[in-house]
Amino acid sequence: MPRYRDETPAVCVYTVCDESKFLIVRNVPALGCGDDLAKLFTTYGEVEECKPMDAEDCEPFTDVYWIKFQRIDNARFAKRKLDEFVFLGNRLQVSYAPQYESLSDTKEKLEGRRREVLTRVNSQRSKSSAIHGPDAVSKSIITSTSKPLEINKSPSMKPQETANNRDSSMNVISSNKEYFSSESMNQTVQLVREKLNKIQSSAEHSEAGASKKVRVDNRRRI
Repeated sequence: MPRYRDETPAVCVYTVCDESKFLIVRNVPALGCGDDLAKLFTTYGEVEECKPMDAEDCEPFTDVYWIKFQRIDNARFAKRKLDEFVFLGNRLQVSYAPQYESLSDTKEKLEGRRREVLTRVNSQRSKSSAIHGPDAVSKSIITSTSKPLEINKSPSMKPQETANNRDSSMNVISSNKEYFSSESMNQTVQLVREKLNKIQSSAEHSEAGASKKVRVDNRRRI
Protein backbone atom coordinates (compact mmCIF):
# COMPACT_ATOMS: atom_id res chain seq x y z
CA MET A 1 0.00 0.00 0.00
CA PRO A 2 1.59 3.36 -0.97
CA ARG A 3 2.19 5.88 1.74
CA TYR A 4 -0.10 8.88 2.03
CA ARG A 5 2.87 11.24 2.25
CA ASP A 6 6.61 10.83 2.14
CA GLU A 7 7.47 13.77 4.39
CA THR A 8 8.44 13.06 7.97
CA PRO A 9 5.71 14.15 10.40
CA ALA A 10 6.38 17.31 12.38
CA VAL A 11 6.81 17.06 16.13
CA CYS A 12 4.23 19.04 18.09
CA VAL A 13 4.47 19.69 21.82
CA TYR A 14 1.29 20.12 23.84
CA THR A 15 1.05 21.85 27.20
CA VAL A 16 -1.52 21.20 29.88
CA CYS A 17 -3.58 24.11 28.56
CA ASP A 18 -3.59 22.71 25.02
CA GLU A 19 -4.74 19.24 26.05
CA SER A 20 -8.37 18.53 26.68
CA LYS A 21 -10.90 15.73 27.03
CA PHE A 22 -12.74 17.26 24.07
CA LEU A 23 -11.60 16.09 20.63
CA ILE A 24 -12.47 17.11 17.09
CA VAL A 25 -12.14 14.40 14.44
CA ARG A 26 -11.90 15.51 10.82
CA ASN A 27 -11.76 13.71 7.48
CA VAL A 28 -14.36 11.14 8.53
CA PRO A 29 -16.05 9.54 5.48
CA ALA A 30 -19.60 10.92 4.99
CA LEU A 31 -21.19 7.49 5.16
CA GLY A 32 -23.18 7.85 8.36
CA CYS A 33 -20.56 5.93 10.36
CA GLY A 34 -20.89 7.84 13.63
CA ASP A 35 -21.60 4.68 15.64
CA ASP A 36 -18.53 2.93 14.22
CA LEU A 37 -16.40 5.98 15.00
CA ALA A 38 -17.68 6.11 18.58
CA LYS A 39 -16.98 2.39 18.99
CA LEU A 40 -13.42 2.94 17.74
CA PHE A 41 -12.76 5.72 20.26
CA THR A 42 -14.45 3.79 23.09
CA THR A 43 -11.63 1.23 22.94
CA TYR A 44 -9.33 3.88 24.49
CA GLY A 45 -11.67 5.02 27.26
CA GLU A 46 -15.23 5.86 28.18
CA VAL A 47 -16.81 8.30 25.71
CA GLU A 48 -19.60 10.51 27.05
CA GLU A 49 -20.70 12.07 23.74
CA CYS A 50 -19.98 11.62 20.03
CA LYS A 51 -21.92 13.77 17.58
CA PRO A 52 -21.36 15.29 14.13
CA MET A 53 -20.63 18.99 13.68
CA ASP A 54 -22.69 20.02 10.68
CA ALA A 55 -21.77 23.71 10.89
CA GLU A 56 -18.02 22.97 10.75
CA ASP A 57 -16.23 23.50 7.44
CA CYS A 58 -14.84 20.29 5.99
CA GLU A 59 -13.65 18.69 2.77
CA PRO A 60 -16.21 17.33 0.31
CA PHE A 61 -17.65 13.89 1.14
CA THR A 62 -16.27 14.08 4.68
CA ASP A 63 -17.74 14.86 8.10
CA VAL A 64 -16.42 16.38 11.33
CA TYR A 65 -17.25 14.79 14.69
CA TRP A 66 -17.10 16.15 18.23
CA ILE A 67 -16.10 13.65 20.91
CA LYS A 68 -16.07 14.12 24.69
CA PHE A 69 -14.20 11.67 26.90
CA GLN A 70 -14.85 11.23 30.59
CA ARG A 71 -11.15 11.45 31.50
CA ILE A 72 -8.44 13.57 29.96
CA ASP A 73 -5.82 10.82 30.05
CA ASN A 74 -8.09 8.62 27.90
CA ALA A 75 -8.50 11.47 25.43
CA ARG A 76 -4.74 11.96 25.34
CA PHE A 77 -4.17 8.27 24.64
CA ALA A 78 -6.85 8.16 21.92
CA LYS A 79 -5.48 11.28 20.24
CA ARG A 80 -1.97 9.84 20.15
CA LYS A 81 -3.12 6.50 18.74
CA LEU A 82 -5.86 7.53 16.31
CA ASP A 83 -4.35 10.64 14.75
CA GLU A 84 -3.50 9.73 11.12
CA PHE A 85 -5.33 6.41 11.64
CA VAL A 86 -6.91 4.96 8.48
CA PHE A 87 -10.68 4.72 9.02
CA LEU A 88 -12.79 3.42 6.10
CA GLY A 89 -10.14 4.54 3.61
CA ASN A 90 -9.57 8.03 5.06
CA ARG A 91 -6.87 9.19 7.48
CA LEU A 92 -8.43 10.69 10.56
CA GLN A 93 -7.27 14.09 11.75
CA VAL A 94 -7.69 14.27 15.53
CA SER A 95 -7.07 17.49 17.47
CA TYR A 96 -7.76 18.82 20.94
CA ALA A 97 -10.65 21.24 21.49
CA PRO A 98 -10.01 23.10 24.77
CA GLN A 99 -12.32 25.92 23.65
CA TYR A 100 -15.30 23.77 24.60
CA GLU A 101 -14.20 23.44 28.22
CA SER A 102 -16.10 25.05 31.02
CA LEU A 103 -14.53 26.65 34.06
CA SER A 104 -14.96 23.47 36.11
CA ASP A 105 -13.44 21.36 33.30
CA THR A 106 -10.35 23.57 33.18
CA LYS A 107 -10.00 23.52 36.96
CA GLU A 108 -10.32 19.72 37.03
CA LYS A 109 -7.70 19.43 34.27
CA LEU A 110 -5.17 21.60 36.11
CA GLU A 111 -5.76 19.82 39.43
CA GLY A 112 -5.28 16.45 37.76
CA ARG A 113 -1.99 17.54 36.24
CA ARG A 114 -0.81 18.87 39.60
CA ARG A 115 -1.54 15.50 41.20
CA GLU A 116 0.33 13.69 38.41
CA VAL A 117 3.40 15.89 38.86
CA LEU A 118 3.40 15.39 42.65
CA THR A 119 3.09 11.63 42.21
CA ARG A 120 6.06 11.55 39.85
CA VAL A 121 8.18 13.73 42.13
CA ASN A 122 7.40 11.58 45.17
CA SER A 123 8.21 8.39 43.27
CA GLN A 124 11.58 9.83 42.20
CA ARG A 125 12.34 10.83 45.79
CA SER A 126 11.46 7.39 47.10
CA LYS A 127 13.70 5.74 44.51
CA SER A 128 16.64 8.02 45.31
CA SER A 129 16.22 7.51 49.05
CA ALA A 130 16.07 3.75 48.53
CA ILE A 131 19.31 3.81 46.53
CA HIS A 132 21.23 6.39 48.60
CA GLY A 133 19.47 5.93 51.95
CA PRO A 134 21.19 6.33 55.35
CA ASP A 135 20.98 2.61 56.06
CA ALA A 136 22.87 1.75 52.89
CA VAL A 137 25.55 4.33 53.70
CA SER A 138 25.97 3.03 57.26
CA LYS A 139 26.21 -0.56 56.00
CA SER A 140 28.91 0.38 53.52
CA ILE A 141 30.86 2.21 56.23
CA ILE A 142 30.64 -0.76 58.60
CA THR A 143 31.78 -3.25 55.95
CA SER A 144 34.66 -1.04 54.86
CA THR A 145 35.94 -0.50 58.41
CA SER A 146 35.43 -4.05 59.67
CA LYS A 147 37.87 -5.72 57.28
CA PRO A 148 41.08 -3.95 58.46
CA LEU A 149 40.14 -4.59 62.08
CA GLU A 150 39.76 -8.31 61.43
CA ILE A 151 43.15 -8.48 59.71
CA ASN A 152 45.06 -6.59 62.41
CA LYS A 153 43.43 -8.46 65.26
CA SER A 154 45.23 -11.64 66.39
CA PRO A 155 43.47 -13.31 69.35
CA SER A 156 46.38 -15.66 70.14
CA MET A 157 48.84 -12.82 70.95
CA LYS A 158 48.74 -10.78 74.11
CA PRO A 159 49.22 -6.99 74.12
CA GLN A 160 52.61 -7.28 75.87
CA GLU A 161 53.85 -9.85 73.36
CA THR A 162 52.81 -7.69 70.44
CA ALA A 163 54.66 -4.69 71.93
CA ASN A 164 57.83 -6.78 72.47
CA ASN A 165 57.66 -8.15 68.95
CA ARG A 166 57.24 -4.66 67.59
CA ASP A 167 60.29 -3.40 69.52
CA SER A 168 62.40 -6.37 68.41
CA SER A 169 61.39 -5.87 64.80
CA MET A 170 62.37 -2.22 65.07
CA ASN A 171 65.79 -3.05 66.60
CA VAL A 172 66.76 -5.86 64.25
CA ILE A 173 67.33 -4.07 60.97
CA SER A 174 69.91 -5.09 58.43
CA SER A 175 72.35 -2.32 57.59
CA ASN A 176 72.73 -3.65 54.06
CA LYS A 177 69.01 -3.61 53.32
CA GLU A 178 67.98 -1.89 50.12
CA TYR A 179 65.18 0.53 50.90
CA PHE A 180 64.58 1.84 47.39
CA SER A 181 63.67 0.16 44.12
CA SER A 182 66.10 2.43 42.23
CA GLU A 183 69.73 1.20 42.14
CA SER A 184 71.15 4.75 42.14
CA MET A 185 69.33 5.60 45.38
CA ASN A 186 70.65 2.44 47.05
CA GLN A 187 74.20 3.33 45.96
CA THR A 188 73.82 6.78 47.50
CA VAL A 189 72.66 5.25 50.77
CA GLN A 190 75.65 2.88 50.76
CA LEU A 191 78.07 5.76 50.17
CA VAL A 192 76.62 7.72 53.08
CA ARG A 193 76.97 4.66 55.29
CA GLU A 194 80.65 4.27 54.39
CA LYS A 195 81.38 7.92 55.20
CA LEU A 196 79.61 7.60 58.54
CA ASN A 197 81.65 4.48 59.36
CA LYS A 198 84.93 6.31 58.56
CA ILE A 199 83.96 9.21 60.77
CA GLN A 200 83.06 6.84 63.58
CA SER A 201 86.34 4.88 63.26
CA SER A 202 88.45 8.08 63.27
CA ALA A 203 86.66 9.26 66.39
CA GLU A 204 87.37 5.95 68.09
CA HIS A 205 91.09 6.19 67.20
CA SER A 206 91.36 9.70 68.61
CA GLU A 207 89.77 8.59 71.86
CA ALA A 208 92.21 5.66 72.11
CA GLY A 209 95.22 7.96 71.61
CA ALA A 210 94.04 10.32 74.29
CA SER A 211 93.71 7.47 76.78
CA LYS A 212 97.43 6.46 76.47
CA LYS A 213 99.85 7.49 79.27
CA VAL A 214 101.91 10.57 78.69
CA ARG A 215 105.60 9.68 78.75
CA VAL A 216 107.65 11.79 81.21
CA ASP A 217 111.14 12.89 80.12
CA ASN A 218 113.45 12.29 83.15
CA ARG A 219 116.69 13.12 81.40
CA ARG A 220 118.89 15.78 83.03
CA ARG A 221 119.36 18.89 81.06
CA ILE A 222 122.85 20.44 80.86
